[in-house]
Amino acid sequence: MTTRRTVLAGATAVGTAAVLGTATQASAADGPGTPTTSNAAQKDARDAIRKVNADMRSNYAALKADLSKRLSPMIVVTNTATGGQFTLLHNGTTETVQPVPEYFELAKSIAHIPLGIYSVLAQYLSDQVPNVPNRDRIDAHDLDMVAAKGQSDRSWVTPLTSFGTTLATARDKLTAANLPKDLHDSCKFILDEAIHYIDGVLHDQTFDIPGYDVFSNKVYPKIRTNMVFSAKAQIDGIEGQLKKWRTKLGEAAWSDLYVVVFSIWTTSVLNQASIIIKRCMDQSKADSHLIDVPTAEILSDPIAVARDNLARIVQDNVAAEMVFASDAEIATALKGRQDLLSEEILNQLGTNGTADPAAYKGTAATAATAAALAAGKDACPWHQARKAAAGV
Repeated sequence: MTTRRTVLAGATAVGTAAVLGTATQASAADGPGTPTTSNAAQKDARDAIRKVNADMRSNYAALKADLSKRLSPMIVVTNTATGGQFTLLHNGTTETVQPVPEYFELAKSIAHIPLGIYSVLAQYLSDQVPNVPNRDRIDAHDLDMVAAKGQSDRSWVTPLTSFGTTLATARDKLTAANLPKDLHDSCKFILDEAIHYIDGVLHDQTFDIPGYDVFSNKVYPKIRTNMVFSAKAQIDGIEGQLKKWRTKLGEAAWSDLYVVVFSIWTTSVLNQASIIIKRCMDQSKADSHLIDVPTAEILSDPIAVARDNLARIVQDNVAAEMVFASDAEIATALKGRQDLLSEEILNQLGTNGTADPAAYKGTAATAATAAALAAGKDACPWHQARKAAAGV
């Protein structure tokens, strides 16, 4: 029976034959007797080959642009200081909300105080790793890159004084913020200790990593308290909003929901919003329909970027099963974040994943891989790891 897959496979075979035929003819024409013609013919042939990819990309972009307009239902999440901006796109309508309660932002603001002090002082630290309990976890080169100005420079005094004034103002007005008692008390403790630390540094006109560690360790338990409040605020706010949207869409549409979450790279693994959202989705589709996209900074148009990324993912999901119908492993690579050539590169690098010189000799490496596969062995370390985990 003729199917879309068999038609595609046939077309691919015809295309391959045509290319091979052209290559053979070009070889004959580009003989050693006509060097000038050979150079021109070679350039023309290579340009023709490049145009294949250029036209493919053009067609791919056209499909993606058209598909991006139809994607629905879809939630786009941008992580913000207030707990996240959430936008629901459904059948041409757009709804944007910031559902996380305000005390999320306030609890995190005070919890960030030690990082704020570090940010002022870091450039003026000694570039020598001190004898502290976690010294083995501090990369000496990283410290050298951060501590660029050194301890002889006193430019830190003005910004540290300014930050201390900011903290004192927050401390004076803390009670009027009407925070829950436990959160209020933890914020008060962090503010008091930070103000005391800054006053001491300004008085002594010096600081070091061990002294800073004493301060940060002292306030850490209260920072954990603030983290508890922040997490609860985010869970309650996001889950509450998702329940409203689930009711609005209905179960059928909700099961097809796509979610794109934007975050900076440092929070892109186990992202807080993604963790909460995932458990509210159709669990049979959550792994494929929840997409985390790391970014360098907050996007000016997250909706457009989300549509573009999701359109590519969705069309590749279908393309993978049609273009690579006979190879599930490669199809999976095209459908996911794995580079399409990664498995072949791992194959050629050898069974232990290290660069074998033979791997760079082309034919020898390919022959070795083929021999291993023929013997029932898998030369790919990625495959071996998967098999070992599965107990195969």
